[in-house]
Amino acid sequence: MPGRNGAGDYTKCRYTGVNAASIFNAPHAGRLQCANRGTEADKHNKSRIECPERMYPNHFMQRPLPEAVSWALTRFTRLITGAQARWIGCAPVPVQRIYFGNHNSHADFALIWASLPTPLRRITRPVAGADYWNASPLRRYIIHEVLHGVVIERSREGGAIEPVDVMAGALKSGDSLILFPEGTRNTTDELLLPMKSGIYHLAQKCPHIDLVPVWMDNLGRLLPKGEIVPVPLLCSISFGAPLRLQEGEDKDAFLARIREALLATMSAARPSES
Repeated sequence: MPGRNGAGDYTKCRYTGVNAASIFNAPHAGRLQCANRGTEADKHNKSRIECPERMYPNHFMQRPLPEAVSWALTRFTRLITGAQARWIGCAPVPVQRIYFGNHNSHADFALIWASLPTPLRRITRPVAGADYWNASPLRRYIIHEVLHGVVIERSREGGAIEPVDVMAGALKSGDSLILFPEGTRNTTDELLLPMKSGIYHLAQKCPHIDLVPVWMDNLGRLLPKGEIVPVPLLCSISFGAPLRLQEGEDKDAFLARIREALLATMSAARPSES
């Protein structure tokens, strides 16, 4: 039966405050999947990742330099932020997802990506703007060879493909995504900027995929807009309860629910301030 926020029942895979990697260190961890069991829809749900060989190839031998950079980037991100993932509303299990977070700096998707267990990180792709990430050879190498990002043209000039179609194509190939529904970095004093409609149109194209809210604190001060050298600062990252587009739900209602899910994750991550 559908549970809270239109997603499946995740009560059996709630690991509040655990280290994400620890779940994958357990025996048979590759078989872990969230609930939604027993429903007819799940028997045909192609979004579940059921190809362990895809998640555990000998990546380093095949691509030594990108894998070494990936390892270094992951360790550096965890070291500079001091953040450990808190899985408040779901567990880090091998199901296809769209992770959507609040957006304060260029380091945001690096932290989400680095916080995922290695098997999930290998099939999770950050959505990134071509104007920034294709601007230099180093950025192009990192986004394409290391992070396998889904690079979109935000200006849509010269017949560029619609960003939603590019993201939907990545999802249909079996990948998970990291994106930011605010559309740009929030440099204001507001908790969130207005939600853009792209995530709604993406959910329309892929309604069977869970959307997981991610709240990050202090990333804006770690790497402020215009800066290229991060300042070591204790940050936090929390993953909330998944949701899906509900049947007949219109754009405004869905975007309001996306916003509420982010704020609810923030509140759950800051219980002393509630």
